[in-house]
Amino acid sequence: MMESIVTILAGLLLLVGSAFAAIAAFGILRLPDIYSRMHAASKAGAVGSGMALLALALMADSLPVALRAIAAIAFFLLTAPLSAHLLAKAAYAVGYKLWPGSVLDEMPEVAITTRRSDTPARGDSPAQQSS
Repeated sequence: MMESIVTILAGLLLLVGSAFAAIAAFGILRLPDIYSRMHAASKAGAVGSGMALLALALMADSLPVALRAIAAIAFFLLTAPLSAHLLAKAAYAVGYKLWPGSVLDEMPEVAITTRRSDTPARGDSPAQQSS
């Protein structure tokens, strides 16, 4: 009886995790700018992978496999948002524009103080840079 409940729960986790991964893929294809796409990939992708790994941990026959799956979940939840944040900050620093429908841009003050003076803005030619 308990084994069938665990199997059903693992199946549901796989279905919901697959749905999150599909939403992430759809967001990457349909969202308007790099920042929105990164948000979809990092958040929904991490949750989808986490649910699939949790299903693996529930169905694992051995404790080391389950512990590795749980460690992988922790790894995804710690690294996906951090890497997306750093990639978005780098994209902003090199000049990728926000979607025109964006409501608020809070980064200009930060980007001005963190941009290196010898780095040309995106689209600047070397002739513009030297003059």
